[in-house]
Parts: sequence; C-alpha cells; structure tokens
Amino acid sequence: MQIIEIYRSIQGESSFAGVPCIFVRLAACNLRCSWCDSEYTFTGGRKMSADEVEQEVLKLAPAGLVEFTGGEPMLQERELVPLMERLLARGYALLLETSGERPLERVPRRVVKIVDVKCPNSGEPNTFHMENLDWLNREDEVKFVLSDRADYEFAREFVSHHHLDRQVNAVLFSPAFSKQATGARDASGCLLDPRELAEWLLADGVPARLSLQIHKFVWDPAMKGV
Repeated sequence: MQIIEIYRSIQGESSFAGVPCIFVRLAACNLRCSWCDSEYTFTGGRKMSADEVEQEVLKLAPAGLVEFTGGEPMLQERELVPLMERLLARGYALLLETSGERPLERVPRRVVKIVDVKCPNSGEPNTFHMENLDWLNREDEVKFVLSDRADYEFAREFVSHHHLDRQVNAVLFSPAFSKQATGARDASGCLLDPRELAEWLLADGVPARLSLQIHKFVWDPAMKGV
C-alpha cells in the first residue's frame, strides 16, 4: 500500500465530527477538484504492507474509530478491503471517505461510507458512479462540498431526485474551504458563507445537515496531520 500518513486526531467532518479518530491517509487520486485541500497526497508517500499499517493503527489506539481517506483510498481497493476486514475483526469502527467515482460494492457492509458527490464547481462534475447508490445503506453518509448557489441547487436536486434522506444516515452540505486559507481559525476561509448556506437549507427545507470542517476551526486551516 502507498501511505501518506497515519495519525490520531479529532474527526472533523460528518456525523462523527468531534470524535477521536485514527486517520490512514492513502496516496494518489484520479480526480483534481478545484478546492482540494489535500493535493500533497497526489504523489509520494511510503510503501507499507497491510500488516505494517495494522500495527501502526494498533500502536495509536487498541480500539476505537479509524478512517481511511486520501487521495482516493479505493484506488488501492485490492489491499484496502482485506485490511478493513482485519480491523473490523479486531473490533474497530471504520469510516471510508471516498469520492464515489470508484465502485463500492466490495466495501464491507459494516464500514461507514462517507461519499462525496462532486458538484459542478468542483471541476469534476459527473464523476460519481451512479451504481454506488445501490450500495449505500442506513449507516452511510453522502456529502456535497459547495462553493456557491449553483453547487447548492445541484446538491438540493440530487438529494430530492434520489431520496437520499430515506436511504442514508446523513446528507451533509459542507462549504468548500479555500486552498490558500491559513492563519485565521474562522469562517473567513470558506468559499461559501456558512450562514448563507444555513439560510438556504432552512428556506428550502432540505433534509440535510450543515457540516463544517471543525478541524479548520481548531487548528490552522493549512496544518496537515490533524
């Protein structure tokens, strides 16, 4: 496996926000989103066996929550799926952060999938693998990262058309953060004002949760490994 970093921090997004979590960040991504805050994952990293990754996770915590993220972790599906099964057998709770561009049918049922459907201004629209809707369950979550009203309207219609709120545990609407944001630990780095997004959600009655990247309010938005 090609691994960028393994570390323990606070989960910053999703319905698990605020929970201590071990992050296993895998290298490489086949998408190039305009607002991507992890471009450092596109190349590099270190080769680790699944055994080595498992031992690193065990050293950080013998139990608890583990998230596989990237990059795009499903590019390493062949190695990742058996590792997930091993960690599940040890009693860990697992999250998978993925773009949804790769098929998800082989992901173990007990892994919570947090799937990022790309909006128009991401620069990667129409990349979501629509058959993945059949593999989402009541524990999973779908996320939309929004930079303006057009992104919001796309996400609102996608949620309505596919009845996502009936299928998954949470639908997340998250304001995109500027890649250049640093220093200020406040909403000034958001490309879409969270208050404006909250007002749109309330006005339209969208069955979604306003999701902020709380790690960017706790630490410098540019900081890695948190």
